[in-house]
Amino acid sequence: MTRELRFDVTPAENGETAGAFLKARGFSRKLLSSLKASGGIKRNGEILRTVDALNAGDTVTVTLTDSGTVIPNPDVKAEIAFQNADVIVFNKPAGVPVHPSILHYNDTLGNLYAALCPNSAFRPIHRLDKDTSGLVACAKNRLAAAVLAENVGKTYYAIVDGEITRGGEINAPIGRADGSIIKREIRQDGQRAVTRYTPILTKNGKTLLEITLLTGRTHQIRVHMASIGYPLTGDELYGGNRDEIKRQALHCGKMLLEINGERIALNAELPDDMRNLLY
Repeated sequence: MTRELRFDVTPAENGETAGAFLKARGFSRKLLSSLKASGGIKRNGEILRTVDALNAGDTVTVTLTDSGTVIPNPDVKAEIAFQNADVIVFNKPAGVPVHPSILHYNDTLGNLYAALCPNSAFRPIHRLDKDTSGLVACAKNRLAAAVLAENVGKTYYAIVDGEITRGGEINAPIGRADGSIIKREIRQDGQRAVTRYTPILTKNGKTLLEITLLTGRTHQIRVHMASIGYPLTGDELYGGNRDEIKRQALHCGKMLLEINGERIALNAELPDDMRNLLY
């Protein structure tokens, strides 16, 4: 897949080097080095070095090339919530892994992406556990991946066992539990982790929470809510009640993207299995 980007040099940028000009637009040093080696940076149609000075009115063209190695599978089920030339956002159902693995080599979001965007590397900006549903953004090129890494906001919705009447913040480090490659726990030698939660609805002995993360640790929401006595409904690994739902009741329901000067706000409604816990 090839993506060509064009940038006009403004009077305020007159005299800047091409490297500084492109770094201000999200290009990393590594990406610039790769583009320089491939001749992928041009000014007015001519090869441009990153040390060359630009003039107001110049047009800088960058050609991004890509290739993919994941097996395509168009039959994987996931709705497309948004798509443009730089990003595709899926509404992932529970049960679909994000990344291919030994156990899931042909039934993941990566395999669907490979079918929809052939010859493009699979670059999810964040990941969701297999049994967590909701929005997952995937960059279609290296520049979009670098820009979106710092410009994606996510809001999660979780249903927990028990009634929570006030919001709060959990600031407790998370690390891998001893003797397990999957389970995490609160531990002083873990990584900093901060979770903010607000109750939205209390019903049937459960609470629907709106959650934002200030950090992104594995199983962060699941571990933090269990640590204060409110495990996610269905989350058997961390003590949740599995009688009414067979997976953790967790959903990425809102996303805000910023790329190329555009702000994109997306919503994904609660799936039926979570909604049925409350209504």
